[in-house]
Amino acid sequence: MYLALLVIFLQCSELYAHERVFTFNTVEIKVQPSAKVKNGAPMAIVCHADISKSTDFQLKHNFTILKDGKLVFMTVSDKGEARYEISTARSSDTGDYECTVEAGGKTKTSNSSHVWVTGMTKPILTAEKKEVLEGEVVKLRCELPEEVPPLFFFFRKMKMNSTPKEKHVFEPHRNFSVVEFSVEEGDNILQFDCFGRRIVKLEYENSEHSNKTLVTVREPFIKPTLSARPSSNVTEGDRMQFECSTVVARLRDIEIILQKNKTILNSVRDEKVLKYTAVATLEDSGEYLCKVEQGRASKSTKLNVFVSELFPKPILVAPMSNLDENKELTLSCSISGFRKANFSILRKNSNGDVWLKNSRNLTMRVNVNDTGSYSCKAEVRGIVKESKPVRINVYAPVSKPTLSVVSGLPEVVLGKSLRLICHSVTGTPPITFTFYKGNEVKKTVINDTYATFLDENIRENDKRGYKCDARNNHSSGMKTSSILNITVIVPIKNASLGSVPNGEVEDGSDIAFLCTVNEGSWPIHFKFFRKTDHEVLLYERSENADRMLWRKKGMSKQDVGSYYCVASNRAKMDVKSHPITISVILATWQKGVIAAFVLLPIAGAVTLTSWWFLYKKKKAKGPSMEMSGSALATNSTSEKLTRQHNDGDYYSGSGYIEDSENHMKPTDESKAPVQKGTETVYSEIRKANNDSVENRHSRIYGHPDAT
Repeated sequence: MYLALLVIFLQCSELYAHERVFTFNTVEIKVQPSAKVKNGAPMAIVCHADISKSTDFQLKHNFTILKDGKLVFMTVSDKGEARYEISTARSSDTGDYECTVEAGGKTKTSNSSHVWVTGMTKPILTAEKKEVLEGEVVKLRCELPEEVPPLFFFFRKMKMNSTPKEKHVFEPHRNFSVVEFSVEEGDNILQFDCFGRRIVKLEYENSEHSNKTLVTVREPFIKPTLSARPSSNVTEGDRMQFECSTVVARLRDIEIILQKNKTILNSVRDEKVLKYTAVATLEDSGEYLCKVEQGRASKSTKLNVFVSELFPKPILVAPMSNLDENKELTLSCSISGFRKANFSILRKNSNGDVWLKNSRNLTMRVNVNDTGSYSCKAEVRGIVKESKPVRINVYAPVSKPTLSVVSGLPEVVLGKSLRLICHSVTGTPPITFTFYKGNEVKKTVINDTYATFLDENIRENDKRGYKCDARNNHSSGMKTSSILNITVIVPIKNASLGSVPNGEVEDGSDIAFLCTVNEGSWPIHFKFFRKTDHEVLLYERSENADRMLWRKKGMSKQDVGSYYCVASNRAKMDVKSHPITISVILATWQKGVIAAFVLLPIAGAVTLTSWWFLYKKKKAKGPSMEMSGSALATNSTSEKLTRQHNDGDYYSGSGYIEDSENHMKPTDESKAPVQKGTETVYSEIRKANNDSVENRHSRIYGHPDAT
């Protein structure tokens, strides 16, 4: 029974579950009356869910409405639709709306819908003060109470017959802004207003203008008056008195300033009147400004003053501006059409003018230290005027210039540049220097005491003589230097090394090396090197020649290796030859000793054998045959030895001596250079060492083994 009930329950549950099947078709959001609503009008956001059901059953719907991702409305309903009512739409309601519906564990969200509430609320403008003084500020506050930032605020200051002044402020986080406007001179009745602006979908939208706020302005003091006595037209020497005054409500912190060309002449504080007195000069002509300041308030008045000339500036005259030293200088000072004046003549100096004489004329004998500017002053009725300065130049004659090479020595490497300096020890600058190469003018320089000249890319066939002229404004004229002759140094080219003997030399014998160059200025410095594991300098010497011979004595096995030479001159460029290889072989006497040690034991053995044979034969034949047998044996042995020598079976030292002779005295066919580039090495060495070689050969041929 229980089993039957369980089966029935399960079947009913399955049937019930099958009957409550549903699915969301769509979820839509709509704006009524439209997506664009005027500010202050009512609107509604309607969310509708379209659901398909297997049967007609009740389903609870959870509606959620979001604006710009923030929750603004939520409700639960048995119906498939919900409304979010906004009775008075404001610009803050502008945004993107979307609706989410959840039912029976299922959720679906609508597409986004943009709502634009057009028009902004009218801003409210308030002023901190309704009455201000000139120089103070008006503080204003503009508010958009129902708007949401970010917002732009625009403020305007307006007065009669004037273009409004505007300020604008961006407020990213608040719906109000505060600014200040300064109250300037001439402001009396001011009006202010403001308006707001926002950005919607990359479009600007402005609010209407706020209420106008009225602010009245009071003067803290009146515009000052400026006067000059006896008048604004005076003559040099007259005494002028300026007076500047104002009427002020409060003396505290008031300041009166008198200016001319932005230069402050006088000032007073906490007073209503300023006075200033001066003796009129031509420089006093111009515009004067009286300014009254208190706090930020400022008012000013201008006055033009003209000062007529009492007498013109004096004129200083010198008959000559350039003089030789020890000549007389005469200076004369005068005033056109005016003779009654006190004159003085001065010399201008950076540390202060130097007084010379109280007179209109001055005569003096000058030297170079008197070079400078001179002027004169004239004084009438306390007015002093100074002439324009006159420049006087006193010249000492130039000395004979000296021409030299900047680097020191009068020489230059071929193809390089030559820098010369021309110098005069004495002479008043500026001095004009002229450089010559041969008789050709190369350069003219104006300088104080010296000048330089660069002659580039010196060639071998260039003219070698240089000179320079020096002159200044002295009447003695031009001086010319001595001629400077330059040595052109030709760099070394193509060094080569040769030797005799060539390549091989007997142990203990001498060898001669010849280092030659194809081109290069003398003296030439030669160096000889041997290179094994490292380079060894063997010999060095300077020669006034393009070649150098060096004999190395007593060669040994330690002297085996590569040899090369290096040549250099004052061009300071080392030129290295190709290396040659030198081997050391056994000497003739060493070969003879070796032969003696090898052949003498053999000869002794042969002699002993022969003797033993004869001895045996003698015993066999008897005493009668001893003498003849001995002689026969002796002759036989001698003949055998002679035959062996003639057949070449015996090696003596004479053959080696002959080889040595041929080695040291080559035939005509072997006189070719031993190293490419070393021409006639053999002939050079023979010429230098003929006696030495002949003596050496004679010693070799005189050896006992040569017989």
